[in-house]
Amino acid sequence: MPDIQKLQNLTTQVRRDILRMVHKVNSGHPGGSLGCAEFFVALYKEIMDTKDHFDMDGIGEDLFFLSNGHISPVYYSVLARCGYFPVDELNTFRLIDSRLQGHPTTHEGLPGVRIASGSLGQGMSVAIGAAEAKKLNNDNHLIYSLHGDGELQEGQNWEAIMYASANKVDNLISTIDLNGKQIDGATDDVLPMGSLKAKFEAFGWIVLEIKEGNNIEAILDGMSEAKAQTGKGKPVCVLLETEMGNGVDFMMHTHAWHGKAPNDEQLEIALSQNAETLGDY
Repeated sequence: MPDIQKLQNLTTQVRRDILRMVHKVNSGHPGGSLGCAEFFVALYKEIMDTKDHFDMDGIGEDLFFLSNGHISPVYYSVLARCGYFPVDELNTFRLIDSRLQGHPTTHEGLPGVRIASGSLGQGMSVAIGAAEAKKLNNDNHLIYSLHGDGELQEGQNWEAIMYASANKVDNLISTIDLNGKQIDGATDDVLPMGSLKAKFEAFGWIVLEIKEGNNIEAILDGMSEAKAQTGKGKPVCVLLETEMGNGVDFMMHTHAWHGKAPNDEQLEIALSQNAETLGDY
């Protein structure tokens, strides 16, 4: 059985990492990163089946692709805390010549990162291609991907979503960070998308909903059900309802912290709401 308290402690430390990384360089995207902290911790610690060492071929293990690459702080923190690279390298976030750029890149060979991402709308296509490669290699492992809800306003997604069901890409679990916010405001104000559940189902996907997307136990239960739905001839979509800025009271319930760094005073307040658990870098 998963040690929920241990996972929650790690999530708290990841929030601290996110806040400190973005604050140091006065640049980055804390809102969505904080909102997805529980998901990333659950994914890398409990959900995915991965090898003990990282290699780019990815054969014989589950793979993850981050489409909304601007939430790189949470990605880097969890990768480091899971041993992909030294935790103290988080101190180089967004610096010149760092492997930890604002959007993940591959040219510097950062362990854990398989594609350059952040050009929104492209990750679904990549994940589908990887899932098809698994099938060609007779590899029964799964492909996981994460996408922003605002990102689904990009048309390329829907071509890919249509393709995946038509070609029975049933070893893919695509999670949508459904926080209802994007850089310019509420998604419903920028470009309403209606019911994503109805849309994905109309495109031939199996759709599951995790209503408590910042609750680790709910995530584990929901993703376990998602895994159980693979192999049935349809791709699987998980609608993960999260709160942007989760864990920091003044960053929650607003889109304002999508891409804004806290100042010194705000950092101290935010860190005080997330007590150190594993040790800062």
